[in-house]
Formats: sequence, C-alpha cells, structure tokens
Amino acid sequence: LAQACGRQCRAASACTLSTPAAFAPSPAMSTTEVKLFGRWAYEDVMVSDLSLTDYIAVDKNAYTFLPHTQGRYQKRAFRKALCPIVERLCCSMMMHGRNNGKKLMAVRIVKHAFEIIHLLTDKNPIQVYVDAVKNGGPREDSTRVGSAGVVRRQAVDVSPLRRVNQAIYLICTGARNSAFRNIKSIAECLADEIMNAAKESSNSYAIKKKDEIERVAKANR
Repeated sequence: LAQACGRQCRAASACTLSTPAAFAPSPAMSTTEVKLFGRWAYEDVMVSDLSLTDYIAVDKNAYTFLPHTQGRYQKRAFRKALCPIVERLCCSMMMHGRNNGKKLMAVRIVKHAFEIIHLLTDKNPIQVYVDAVKNGGPREDSTRVGSAGVVRRQAVDVSPLRRVNQAIYLICTGARNSAFRNIKSIAECLADEIMNAAKESSNSYAIKKKDEIERVAKANR
C-alpha cells in the first residue's frame, strides 16, 4: 500500500511539473478588487461636478461585478440615489412594453456598449458614462405657474437628482430612437450616444434636448 501511494505521489508531481504554463491555474483575483463585468475598475472613476457626487453612485458601497443588485430602490424617496449608476442605465434600457422586465438583456446590451466605448476611446467606460450623465442633464427648466386660467411658464433650477434622472432617460431614449429601423445594434447606438454626450457633442440626442430645455427656460426667466 505504501509503495502504491508513493508511485501515485511521484506520478502526480511529474504531471504537475510537465504541465505547460498556458494550462497553469491563473492567480486568484484579490477579494478586495471588485470590477464591473470583471474588467472595469471603479477606483479611478471621478465625478467632476461637486453637486452630483451624492447622486452618482460610484463610491465603495456601489462596487458591483454585475449591474444587477435586485435592490428595492423605489421603496423610499431618494433611495434610488444609492443604486449603482450603471444599474440605473440598465433599468432605463428596459422601457417600452416589449422590453419590460428583461434585465438580463439590458445588462448584456450595456456590457457590449462598454466594450465598444473602451475600444474606441481607450478609456475606462465607467468614467466616460459618468461624464455623459454629468453633461446630459438640464440645469434649468421651466414650470407652469398660475391659477384661474392665467398660466405662464417660470424658469426654475433643476435639483441634482432630477439632473441625473433626466440625463439617464435622455441617453437611453436617444439610443433607442437611433437603433429603431437601423442596421446598427442597440449596443452600438448606446455607445455612440454615451461617447457623444461625454464630449458634449451636438450629435448626441441628450445634449440637443438639454440645450433646447435650457434655451426655453432662459426665455421664461
């Protein structure tokens, strides 16, 4: 029995020695390192607009491998500000009845869009997306003021949370509209929309709508 055990041990050690480097097990990722889709790091993502830092969740509590935390962020006012910002994009992609509830499809679209953004810009796609959200929300809007039939528009400032909400909505709407009846996939259109919004290009649907809203508000001051 001892001889048999010895033979087995020698055979196992010989096998491990002859294993090529290509088939050697990869070093385990450290437990503290959380990357989106296992690729994109959160550590170097910065929110340059001071007013939006509390409402764009990219801090340590929002580090996730997948934008699918299954949290009940709608139960209380302002709790959705704690939702990871990439997950909010996925949730906003699930619009128009045929897409309701298809979160895995939305996650896949966002993953492909982030891959395209990285290939075209060579930057961290989370940072590009955060910049797009920062630039895409209107800072001034107009509301209806008055009663008894006399109604006029009054310009008002927009709260930071609504700026984030509007930016995400406009980015998704622009991507959805440009992908409709088009040979380009929804992931390609979403990547284009995010990149254009990040550099404040007028080709972006979100930037065009933001400028229009702010122009109307300026006229109603």
